[in-house]
Amino acid sequence: MKQIPLTCSGHTRPVVHLDFSGLTECGYFLISACKDGKPMLRMGDTGDWVGTFEGHKGAVWGVALNESATLAASGAADFTGKIWNAVTGEEVHSLQHNHIVKTVAFSHDSQYLVTGSNEKLVRVFDLNSDGKALESYAGHAGAVKRALFCRNEKCVISCADDKSMRLWDRGTGQEVSRVEFSSHPNGLELSKDGSILTVTYGNCTAFYDMETLTQLKEITIPTRVSSASLHPDKHIFVCGGEDFKMYKYDYITGNEIESFKGHFGPVHSVSFSPDGELYASGSEDGTLRLWQTTVGKTYGLWKCTEPTDLNNSTSNNSAANNTTANSAVSSVVAPVTPNNAAVSCPPVSSATAPVTPTPSANREVTAN
Repeated sequence: MKQIPLTCSGHTRPVVHLDFSGLTECGYFLISACKDGKPMLRMGDTGDWVGTFEGHKGAVWGVALNESATLAASGAADFTGKIWNAVTGEEVHSLQHNHIVKTVAFSHDSQYLVTGSNEKLVRVFDLNSDGKALESYAGHAGAVKRALFCRNEKCVISCADDKSMRLWDRGTGQEVSRVEFSSHPNGLELSKDGSILTVTYGNCTAFYDMETLTQLKEITIPTRVSSASLHPDKHIFVCGGEDFKMYKYDYITGNEIESFKGHFGPVHSVSFSPDGELYASGSEDGTLRLWQTTVGKTYGLWKCTEPTDLNNSTSNNSAANNTTANSAVSSVVAPVTPNNAAVSCPPVSSATAPVTPTPSANREVTAN
């Protein structure tokens, strides 16, 4: 069957980072970081636009949603990390830095936020305080690209342009482990159960045991890869990079399952949804795309069309032609026309200022 992604437009510059919330009673949500300075919130399973967080005065490089989709965070070139109420759209905190903020991530309980910046520092903020950094970790010799809480919030893991990944103990404030790479690491993701760390660098996607930082496997990709994401069930992973293509691999064997083009620019970020039914990608072309994990499955806006019964009274040639035509139809998963009606459950229904409508933010459905 042919993969038909949903294309989410609305941004005016490259989309550089994505993050999903956890599963909530209203579904799950997706936030995107873009160089246009306006992070967008969407319904995760359909891509329907919810709102745009306005307030940054520079390109947004990193975004995050907490598990319950009640809080959003963004890091930008205006030297701030911002916390937003994802229900009302209001700015809650503006965390001042001394250089571009490249990455933000919430702790599991949403009490803390970790940031990484071009200052070569990793900081942890207590969101119940006045916005001052609670912890600061120095040691990287390059701009910090990604930072995450790990090991049940007792540690922070970060990667930077100094070609290293470092583990910081929050109890002692010290670096406790380091991994060196042959090229700059770009992506860093922790598996849903917190046991496996996915790292991308050069043409490689590598996986590490989070407790020991022992490399489990390293797989070479046919392009310089920017981001990779491991399925919640840990049987496949997806990645994307400079050649505009999306790749799907068998995590166990390391074999490529499929690859396909959809974007019209390099892929900067990929991530699986919390239920694993789809994955999202963000690109230099300014769009997000949603892809089915299992092509042909009815899910979200995708509806699998069934082949129609053949007319027994037609001639053999007509029947053969009809069979071919019907088979082609049945092998395509057709996205349903999007429903632009307002969604009644939070955080969608309360998208008030500074979350403002963007006329061009409606999703387009395109065939690959």
